[in-house]
Amino acid sequence: MSFLCTISDERVIERPVLLVPPADTHKYARGSAMVFSGPALHTGASRLTAQAALAVGAGLVTLVGERDALHEHAAHVTAIMLREEDAHLAIVDERVRAAAIGPGAGVSSHTRDTVMHLLKKGVPLLLDADALTSFENCPAKLFEHLHDQIVLTPHEGEFARLFPAIDLADRRTAARLAAEVSGAVVLLKGPETVVAAPDGRLAVNRHASPWLATAGSGDVLTGLVCGTLAQGHTAFEAACIACWLHGDIGVQGGPGLTADHMVGLIPLVLAECLSEGKG
Repeated sequence: MSFLCTISDERVIERPVLLVPPADTHKYARGSAMVFSGPALHTGASRLTAQAALAVGAGLVTLVGERDALHEHAAHVTAIMLREEDAHLAIVDERVRAAAIGPGAGVSSHTRDTVMHLLKKGVPLLLDADALTSFENCPAKLFEHLHDQIVLTPHEGEFARLFPAIDLADRRTAARLAAEVSGAVVLLKGPETVVAAPDGRLAVNRHASPWLATAGSGDVLTGLVCGTLAQGHTAFEAACIACWLHGDIGVQGGPGLTADHMVGLIPLVLAECLSEGKG
């Protein structure tokens, strides 16, 4: 593991501690992550996710998508690998420690099918944005395949579409019920982000900033969770750690913050979490 997750007795997420990797580490030891791209002309969101996953510490990140989409990515990324998607996702092998799908993916049957294929692979998985809304009319189909190493990251609109019977008036109770119903870890985004696990654990993040209310900010959060998952953290821990880091990006960035610049702030945020103790 790369971080120590710290949560107060009041269930408030505190600054995580970043551990220095051992001297003999290598990229696969630090974790391989896959991020599934949207189609051509809709690639920016998944690219932000992949860049954040790499910056937070995953040793290797691959963007997966259609060839036309990969041509767009190739004009923007260098350290991130590109792989063409295959029908049965044979590219998701035993080296892949985490995957993410949703940002820019499109609300479609193709997105639903890809999610179902990924769930069958058993890899720790983050579902966000279009990967959630694609199941709006059949949430039970999704829930029957979820488990406690899956993270769902809805904002309130996506939450209402996926959990229409759960009242959002009390967000902590809503997140806890959603985790219980779905069987997954639920990260309910908002000014006070709530993270709930299906076993009843709950934590809130209050370390944030209104400057995070900008297009693409949630895609960066998705990457932070995915990259932390890839480093061996449980889904609940990864969600808590990523929430705090994301909030600190907002604090550090301040006015004028855009998602394009958020990834560049990740090293600064990590440096302030650094412990000289070996992980």
